[in-house]
Formats: sequence, C-alpha cells, structure tokens
Amino acid sequence: APCTMACPANLNVQGYVQMVKEGKYREAIEIIMRDLPFPGVLGRVCPRPCEKSCRRLEVDEAISIRELKKVAADHVKLGEIPVPEITSRDEMVAIIGSGPAGLTAAYFLALEGYQVSVYEAMPETGGMMRYGIPEHRLPGSVLDEEIENLKRYGIEIHTNTAIGKDLTIEELQKHGARAIFLAAGAWKGLKLGLPGEEHTEGFSHVVTFMREVQLGRRKKLEGKVVVFGVGHSGMDATQVAFRLGAESVNMIDPFSLAEMPADSKEKKEVESEGAKIHFHVAPQRIVIENGKVVGVECSRTRLTEPDTTGRRKFIPIEGSEFFIEADHVISSVGQEPDLDFLGEDFSGLEVSKWNFLVVNPETLQTNKPGIFAGGDVITGSATVIEAVEAGKRAAKYMAKYLRGEELPTEWQEVPPVGTNWLEIPDDTPVKKRLEVPILPVEKRHSGFEEISLPVDEELAKKEAGRCLNCGGCCECYECVKACQAHAVTIETHAEQEKTLSIDVGSVILAPGFKTFDPSRYDTYQYSAYPNVVTSIEFERILSATGPYQGHVQRPSDRKEPRKIAWLQCVGSRDINQCDHSYCSSVCCMYAVKEAVIAKEHAGSDLDCAIFFMDMRTYGKDFEKYYERARDEQGVRF
Repeated sequence: APCTMACPANLNVQGYVQMVKEGKYREAIEIIMRDLPFPGVLGRVCPRPCEKSCRRLEVDEAISIRELKKVAADHVKLGEIPVPEITSRDEMVAIIGSGPAGLTAAYFLALEGYQVSVYEAMPETGGMMRYGIPEHRLPGSVLDEEIENLKRYGIEIHTNTAIGKDLTIEELQKHGARAIFLAAGAWKGLKLGLPGEEHTEGFSHVVTFMREVQLGRRKKLEGKVVVFGVGHSGMDATQVAFRLGAESVNMIDPFSLAEMPADSKEKKEVESEGAKIHFHVAPQRIVIENGKVVGVECSRTRLTEPDTTGRRKFIPIEGSEFFIEADHVISSVGQEPDLDFLGEDFSGLEVSKWNFLVVNPETLQTNKPGIFAGGDVITGSATVIEAVEAGKRAAKYMAKYLRGEELPTEWQEVPPVGTNWLEIPDDTPVKKRLEVPILPVEKRHSGFEEISLPVDEELAKKEAGRCLNCGGCCECYECVKACQAHAVTIETHAEQEKTLSIDVGSVILAPGFKTFDPSRYDTYQYSAYPNVVTSIEFERILSATGPYQGHVQRPSDRKEPRKIAWLQCVGSRDINQCDHSYCSSVCCMYAVKEAVIAKEHAGSDLDCAIFFMDMRTYGKDFEKYYERARDEQGVRF
C-alpha cells in the first residue's frame, strides 16, 4: 500500500489499521512489531509521512494513522505478548547508544539469536526519546514499558557506561564483540557564531536544555524566552518553557511558513499556549548587559530562489533590524554528534567534514569491517522513525556480516513496486477525519500531563473503517493462523503471479458458472416475495457465517419455515424462456444436500420437497445419497 511505501521502516500500516477496525489490538501490535519495537512511542511522536501518501486524500482527508497506532498500543500490555521461539547463537554484538536506532538494532539482532549488549552513557535508557522529547509529548511510562519489553528478548542494557571513558571499542572487541553498532546520537547543538552565544548563563542549545529538564536539573525558567528555529525540537522547547514558568515565548525563523519543519498541528498547539512565531526573522546578536541576557537583535530576511537541490537561502534585509526582549535564549537550529568518545583519531574511523561518521550508504558499515553506525551519528538530528529504519537496516547487514556473507559495496536501488492499487469506487462517501482530543490549554502550563488524550474506542474503529484497503490483501496473516491444515502460509502469500507457456494436446475450458437470475420469470415471483430465494442465497441461510448463523429462517419475518420446496431446472434445460438447453449437472445433488442439511438444522418436522423432471445423480455413490435422503431423512421427491 502507498502508506507502507512512505514509511521509512516499511511498516505494514494497512494491516494494523484493519486490526484496529476489528478491535483486535493485540494482533495490531504484533503486526507493528514485525517492523519496529516502539508502537507506543511512535504512536505519539512519528511525523506521519504515511498520511501524506494516504489515498483517502483523493476522497476527503487522510486516515489518522498515527493515532490508530497509539490506540492499539494503549490497549495492549507488551509483557503479555509471548516472545517468539528464538534459536540462540554464540556471536556477541555490542550496541553503543540506547536511542531508537540502537535499541531497534538490538531488537532485530536478538530476534536472530545473537547475544546483544547495549551500552548507554546516561543514567536511563532511551537516548533522545527520553532526554530529547518532553513528557507532555512522550510520557516516560510509555517508553519504560517498551524498553522493559526489549529485555525479555535477552538484550542486556548497561547504563552509566560511557564508551571511551569506562570502556573502549578495542576493549569491547577483546571481550568478544564480533560486530559493533555505533548509535551514539547527536548530542551537540550547532553553533550559529553569534555574538553573545558563548554566554551560558542565559543561552542554551535545545539539546542541553531538554536534557537538563529531563534530568530534573532545571525546574524553572522565568521571564521572557526567545527560541531560534521552528522545527519539532523548537516547538517542544517552547511548550516546555511555558510549563517551567516562562512569561512569554517568541519563536523566530529566517525562512517562511512553507519551509517550517514542524507540522501545522504543532504550530497550532504552541500558538494556543501563547507563543508568537515570527517568520522571515534571523538573529544577529544576543545582547548582554551586566552579565545577563536582555534580548536578541534581529533583522528581517528575504529568500533566494531555490538552488539545484530545491533549497533556498535567506539574506538579511539591511535597515530592518529590531530588538526582542529576552531573559533566556534557546537555540534549536540543528545538532551534530559528539565523537569525543572515539578518541583523538576517532578509533581509525572515517569522519566527514561535517563531523558525521562516514558509512556505506546501504549497509551502514564504516571503513572498519565489523563496525557499523547509524541514526543521528551519521545524519544529524532526524526523527525517531528514521532512526528506527537505520537500526533495522544495520541489524540486517550486521547479521549478514556475522554469517560470513558478502556485503554490497554501494547503495542497492530497490525496484519500484508500482502503483497498481485498487480503484477507489466513485460512490465512496465523504467522511470526516477523526478529531484527536487534546488537553485544554488552561491545564497545560501547570505540569507535564500528556497533551494528547485517549480516543474513544468506537471512534477509533470508525476512523480505521475509513481506510480504502487500496493495497488489496493487508498481509495481516490472520488466515495463516486460522488454517490448521497449513494450506495457507507466509510462503504462499509471497508467491508472485507467473505467466507460463506450455505445449498441450488439447484444452478443456472449465471457467465455472454464475447463478441464473430468476427475476426474468414471472412464474416464480422471485422479485416480489422475499421467501423465494436462489440456491446460493439459501446456502448463505444455512451457513454458520451467514445472516442467521445457520439457523433456518424465512427472510420475510425471521420465523422458522414449516415447508420448503426446491424447484429444479430453473434456467437450464429450457429452450423456450432462456435458450439454455444444457443440464447444469450439479443442481440435483445440490438440492438434495441442502434439503438434508435444512432438516438437520431445523429438525425432522421440517417438510422438504424437491420438484424435478428426472433425478440426475452423477458420480460414485451419488444414487445412494439420494436414496438415504428419501428413505432415512424424509426428503420428498
């Protein structure tokens, strides 16, 4: 489906949405955890690239996909889902960093049976998920549950263990680590080179500011605040500032609203809390008086035409300078890795001029065999879902490396899967998108209560029902679980359509048949009376999955019938009404079978009569079946 193609982690969106529609939350989580270990986290902080590709946009609005993931996660305790049977392997793997990239790699490597140890310098596990995202967006309890679940897979996590200080990469290798994944994140804020930026008393980089708040070291932020940047981190910092007591927050950005990295929902939230956002404004100087920050000198900007990459630059407009008062400035204009843990020579690893580790773009292996890197340490600050994709990909190639397989040396282009989605019916009704309830503004600044409130279960199912299922089979594999004969398997799901050319002596066409429409006959009054049904319709009445759960009822009033008549050869052996001179062959035995089953379902008092020209019981022992129906079951012929 297009939503799956848009997801960096290739998550089966359609599959878990269909499970939510049915209220099968555990099955939804099982589908999600095929591709990532953080359903609750990403149900809150994912930037939703899938929703931009949702074909529901061709009708009205995209499905609220992220919210449905959150609904499923909030209904399931991960500790109650059994850990799959894992064949243990001897090889040891070390993961440096317990953020989304590191923990995702650990999860998939543990599923492969490898002995995985994660090393984290901070007191608690989670990386930027814990120390970079505030509680009102991602409650610590949600993150804690998902990390505890990972430990059930045999993953060992060592906190307060700084690589380069407590352990070195060389020591990890000596202790038996056959492969190492560097997922240390990007913990240094980029410097703008502004006068006054070095004044740490009233100036903070967002990564430092958020870390201090999450560690409990900063509990107040009074006065006026200016935030540089309008990305996700800038929006978070603004909301945190208000919760710590800020009098006002002004956000400035040299670009336009169209270039804003954060989404419109985040913008609406911070503005509702009192923030003012100024586009086309760039800081020029942080003003210091008597050793304190008193404000920011700014200028208006204009944008250049897009370059070959589609990006625009900003140019300050001369004479447009103005001043914004501030007691504290928070810079949220980007992050870079802190590679000091690698030592002076970066442990022999190649590093780019931008201070990122250089890796094979496909395998994420560095220039040193067996050492891989991914996440923010190679890209700079990105999203949780992008880090998850990096961890998943690293685990794939680390496993190949450990098995001694040859790794590709360059990026592997994946052939496009096409856009052969199912057609959207022209009569698809317009339906309003789910409105996610949020915490009232007046309750937000008093603490860090989660801003996104629970969604009513029935509304969530209704929202999931808006999915067009445009990808066809949603690959939930519920049929694989249900088929005890193993006729349907994951392997059969993966089979592709083939066109074969074969030499034969003759061809027999057996394309099947369709039910004859008896409404053309006035004789039977099929269109006039609901109790006149076709054999296929009566088959549905008898079925346990049919409208009456197998209980024999009249469609007109839902009462049990006392007599049922079968009229044979309607639509066949008739050259006067329909020009069908042939015999359909199956109808005689079909009627006998239905009559017998009807009597079994309704009891022996039901009078079943079959009206026929001649009984054509083709096949071995079919005549005996006819005789048993007549002599033992009491079916009248």
